[in-house]
Amino acid sequence: MSFVSEKSKKTPRSVIREMFAMQTGLTDVVSFALGEPDFTSPKHIIDATVASFQRGETHYTPNAGIPALREAVARSYQERGLDYKPEEILIGSGAISVLCLACTAILDIGDEVLLPDPGWANYSGLIMQVGAVPVPVRVKEENGFMYDLEDLRAAITPKTKMILINSPSNPTGGVASAENLRQIADLVKEKDLYVLTDEIYHELLWSDEPYTSIASFPGMKERTLIVDGFSKKYAMTGFRLGYGAGPEEVIATMTKLLENVLSSVNEGIQWGGVAALTGDQSPVEEMKEQYRRRRQIIVEGLNAIDRISCLAPMGAFYAFPNISKTGLSSRDFAIRLLKEKHTVVVPGTGFGEGGEGFVRISYATSEENIREGLKRIAEFVASLP
Repeated sequence: MSFVSEKSKKTPRSVIREMFAMQTGLTDVVSFALGEPDFTSPKHIIDATVASFQRGETHYTPNAGIPALREAVARSYQERGLDYKPEEILIGSGAISVLCLACTAILDIGDEVLLPDPGWANYSGLIMQVGAVPVPVRVKEENGFMYDLEDLRAAITPKTKMILINSPSNPTGGVASAENLRQIADLVKEKDLYVLTDEIYHELLWSDEPYTSIASFPGMKERTLIVDGFSKKYAMTGFRLGYGAGPEEVIATMTKLLENVLSSVNEGIQWGGVAALTGDQSPVEEMKEQYRRRRQIIVEGLNAIDRISCLAPMGAFYAFPNISKTGLSSRDFAIRLLKEKHTVVVPGTGFGEGGEGFVRISYATSEENIREGLKRIAEFVASLP
């Protein structure tokens, strides 16, 4: 008998972290591996966090989060036309903890969850950890890497309980249109399902279309759990601060479960979140402007390389170029590029079988790194037979 559970053994490792670790010991590395802003958190957010600690706020907080932050999150949704009350908000330690709590609260053993393929690999792991079953649904380049309604419908079985949406998407940068989300909402109501929507990149949009949450459609707020956080928009990855918004019954259940794994998020970090939501937003706009420039550089640069093509990402800070014409598998391409050119990308298969023929490139790095990385990728591809 093994000390380690079978479901733990089957939970996949992150290929992102695997590729990041493989660069250890190499010199002159250009890394496109991590989805982490290369900016420092805005000063007013840091100041608010420090001020809280200096006030002596170093004790337990309410399990669901301090009232000021839950109220600030609720107001931020109301400003976007989504009517959430503070009682429908839960504060967690990063969006990942909220995703985990949501899966634990909503899913029973054997429940099936439809999720995008390619999609962020941790989704499968989170679902498997609670004894539920991830069911990958292929999302295709020709559809902007978003769900095709008929593919979703075909994947539904009597065991399906939930559909997971990630828009804008990691790893593809795809964004679901309002019409696509409306169709999914109708399907969800028809089949009596629920939605877990990861909206951590909702502010990072590169078109003029306003962001649409599936929770905004009639009859969907009561069927939807939204996960969001501060890491990407405010460059606060190290703060580990996220939140969920959903039906009060689900939030109450998640809060009860949070007691068993986290107890509460520390107060200073939460006051940093209040400052982020209620304070000066110009640092966010400045970061977004740099992402837009980087996106243009990387898309134009990739499409200028023979045998590589890249759909312009509509959101987040990832490009998902098609490298199938190089004749290499995604993994071989990534490993050889690392070894031969000291340049780190993530193989598309790290995000599901549907990622074969693609690699993920994070452009949350400097323009200098992007230009140097593009140069090395071009040299590598030119060296292939």
